Amino acid sequence: MIDQYIHQYGKRLYGLCLTLCANTLEADDLYQDTWLQVVKNFSRYDTSQGFEPWLTKICVNLYRNALRRLSKSPFLHFRSNEEKEFLLCSIPAPEKVDYRPIYEAIDHLPEKYRLAVILYYFDDRDIAATAQILGIPSGIVKSRLDKARKLLKEALGNETDL
Repeated sequence: MIDQYIHQYGKRLYGLCLTLCANTLEADDLYQDTWLQVVKNFSRYDTSQGFEPWLTKICVNLYRNALRRLSKSPFLHFRSNEEKEFLLCSIPAPEKVDYRPIYEAIDHLPEKYRLAVILYYFDDRDIAATAQILGIPSGIVKSRLDKARKLLKEALGNETDL
């Protein structure tokens, strides 16, 4: 039964979707969503009324609901790819941070401090895991990390918030 309606009204409905939407992808989604709603709600269709007005009403209501959701959405939505590309190209690229001085300073730390820093900060180990790997008490790991931070601040000229 639905196949007959799709065959009869499909092109016209898709034309409406293209007219309402900014691009073919959105139109395709609206078209499919409309037919999905028709299938879900076909038992509510009043056969004494025309099918096409009912179908059109479903499509327009879905479109309005989508617009309402978009207007409340915190994300940017674009009418065209050109508009999106223009905005994205106008945003300056973030400056790349040069971490070489920090890595070099870490490489020059005494080995016991360097290992604690690498395990804790770079390998994402907690104090207990770092202590277990190094075979030392947790308190010593804490003091080595504290001392390593002080040494790194001195080596970097106190310009980095470690």
